[in-house]
Amino acid sequence: MASRQGGPGDAESSRPGSTERRTASTTAPAGSRRSDLPFDPKTGDSRRRSSSADRRHSVSRTAEDPPIRDPGLYALTDHFRDRLEQPGRYVSTRTVSDAIRRGQLRWNRTDGWRFALVEGGIRFVVVVGDTETNSPVVVTGWTEVADREAALDARRWDPVDVDTIAVRAALSESSSTPIPDRIRPRTVTRPFVVGDHRLKTEPGDPFVRCADCGCRFRSKDAITSRGCHGRSGR
Repeated sequence: MASRQGGPGDAESSRPGSTERRTASTTAPAGSRRSDLPFDPKTGDSRRRSSSADRRHSVSRTAEDPPIRDPGLYALTDHFRDRLEQPGRYVSTRTVSDAIRRGQLRWNRTDGWRFALVEGGIRFVVVVGDTETNSPVVVTGWTEVADREAALDARRWDPVDVDTIAVRAALSESSSTPIPDRIRPRTVTRPFVVGDHRLKTEPGDPFVRCADCGCRFRSKDAITSRGCHGRSGR
């Protein structure tokens, strides 16, 4: 069955062509009780379905049934709303809609059904579920570097975007494993958020450093197990 816990995934950029840099939710704020409302795939606005439509959808579906490809029927979980608000996620309601409509559909034993869509060298992964709730839901989503050269050539990304996606994905692939060699070649000058920390890294550094507390980390577990105390934590 699809898990309601997520796997791996900045503010709006004014640079032309950077449509996915915007990750702030255009639906209700994170944590809002409106998280059970579907969203309009064109505008990102929440919209209400009738309870009878919910009941019709849930009848006779099992975890093995492929999910539907109508993004307008999907609600956003609080977990995913939180991700929309975090810098460096590079996901939006538009990318979710595109992935559901056109992405490759795969079953994963951990998460359940996933849609994956590659655009501009970046793979957008969207995990959905529709058998444990009254309506189908977007459980979580993240980005991966599918083709680094293509991503660097694409106008929608700059090198910091691509390195941010690469570092975040590497940290999430094996949360407990230190990955200094995968961090060392990357340059992330705009902080991205993991746990309580806003993280950056310089070329040659085998760690990411929190821009607020100065702590250094080589694995995701180390990041998420330590709270950030701001500059006083140095």
